Amino acid sequence: MATTSPGVRLLPNAVTVLAMCSGLTAVQFALTGNYLAAVAAIGAAAILDSIDGRIARLLDATSKMGAELDSLADAVSFGVAPALILFIWYHGENNGMWIVSLIFATCMVLRLARFNTLLEDTEKPPFTKEFFVGVPAPPGALLALLPLMVKLQVGDGWWSSSLLVAAWTIVVAGLMISRVPTLSLKTIKVPPRLVVPLLVGVVLLAATVVLYPLIALAVAMLIYLAHIPYATHRYRWLARHPEAWAVPARERRAIRRAGSAARRFGLRPPLRRTVAGAATRMRAARLQRRGGEPRGNGGPLRVSGPWLNGYNGDRVARRGWRQLGLRRNQDRR
Repeated sequence: MATTSPGVRLLPNAVTVLAMCSGLTAVQFALTGNYLAAVAAIGAAAILDSIDGRIARLLDATSKMGAELDSLADAVSFGVAPALILFIWYHGENNGMWIVSLIFATCMVLRLARFNTLLEDTEKPPFTKEFFVGVPAPPGALLALLPLMVKLQVGDGWWSSSLLVAAWTIVVAGLMISRVPTLSLKTIKVPPRLVVPLLVGVVLLAATVVLYPLIALAVAMLIYLAHIPYATHRYRWLARHPEAWAVPARERRAIRRAGSAARRFGLRPPLRRTVAGAATRMRAARLQRRGGEPRGNGGPLRVSGPWLNGYNGDRVARRGWRQLGLRRNQDRR
C-alpha cells in the first residue's frame, strides 16, 4: 500500500486550522458589535469541522496529530469563542455572565476530553457507533447562541434577558457533558427511494440559509433539540435488541412489529432459566389435578423439589403459565 504523501496529509489539518481561525474571527466580530457575522463565523467553523475528518478518511491521511489538533481547534472554536461572544454581548450589564462563560468553556473541554477517551474503548457494542454521548461540540456552540440569534431576528424580549440566557447556557453545557445519546449523521443510511427528495430538501435548505440565515439556524437547532427524545428511545431499543442493528431495515421493522404484537396480546418474553422445566411442571400439575400420576417416557414422572408441597393444582398451573411468559384470562380479571 502506497504511503500518503506529506502534501495530501496537510489538507485535512489545514481545514482544521481554518475552522479554528473562523471561531477566533467570530470573537473579533463580536468585539466590533457585528453579532450577525459572529454567528455566521461559528456556523462556518461547524461546517469546516464536519468535513475535515471526512477528508482525512477519504485521503487515508488520518494521524494522531490530526486528532489532537481537531480537539484543540474544537475547544477554541466551540468552547472559548461562544463563551466570549456571550460575555461581550452582556459586558457592562451583568458581570455574572463571565462565570457562566467559564462554565460553558469548561464543559466543552470536558466533553472533548471524554470523546477522545471513548474513541479508545474497543468493548462498546457495535450499535453505539450510531450515537454520540451527549451533545457534540458544534451543535452545543450553536445552541448556546440560540438566544442571540432570536434577538438579532426579532429584537429584544424575554428570550434575551440575562437570567434566561445564563440558565439556557448552563443547560446546554449540561447536555454536552451528559450521557444523553444523540444521533451521529455520519452513520445515517438513506434508502434509494429517498435520495431524490432529500437532495431537493438540501437545495431548499441551502436557499433558506442564504435568504434567512438566522431563521434557518434557529429552526435547525430546535429540530436538533426535538430529536433527542427519539435518539434516546432508539438507543434503549437497540440496547435491548443489539442483534437488530446489523440487519436490513425491513427485518428491523419486523422485529419492532413482533414486539408490539406481543405487548398488545399481553404476552411476556419467556424466562430463559425456567422455560425448560415449566412444561414438565405444568403437565405434572394438570395430572395431579385430575387425580392421576405424572408419567414420563415409559414410567412415572418423578418431579422433585418443594414447589409441589403445600400448593393446589390451580395455583401450580397459574405459576406454570407465568413461567412460560403467558397470562391467563383469569389473571387479568
